[in-house]
Amino acid sequence: MPQVRAERFIRLDPETAFAMSQTTGAFRLKWDPFISAQSFADGATAAGKGVRTRTVSRMGLRMVSEYVSYAPPRNVGMTMVAGPWFFENFGGGWRFTPDDGGTRAVWKYTFSCRPALLKPLAERIGGWLLGREIERRIDAFAKACEDPGLLAEFRANAG
Repeated sequence: MPQVRAERFIRLDPETAFAMSQTTGAFRLKWDPFISAQSFADGATAAGKGVRTRTVSRMGLRMVSEYVSYAPPRNVGMTMVAGPWFFENFGGGWRFTPDDGGTRAVWKYTFSCRPALLKPLAERIGGWLLGREIERRIDAFAKACEDPGLLAEFRANAG
């Protein structure tokens, strides 16, 4: 299956970087250029293994994902339960490891496309598009982690 990956050094401890990456609601929209809406599904109020989320991308694509792993402050993994017709499978994982006084953030998407006849071309195009998106997304996250105003707002609401 094709995979795209992006990596950045974040000048925050892993606990803070992880927690900021998992924000939802209006605060998430301040830093995440990929989504226009995101919420927990099925009455859930917090992230955790087995919890589902509904996400709408800024391009209008909708996806329901389920956390398959949730291990703060190290990693989170999700898999698509329902989503755009052209994805046969889609999963994402974010890993945060201590690195030289900060955090190394590595984000990955793994996917496969359909229909079978178009799969080779669709996956090549998908790799290019998703590669661009994951780079934009982790760049925005890294910038948000260095924004004193956003950090202050995050810390005020996290406590």
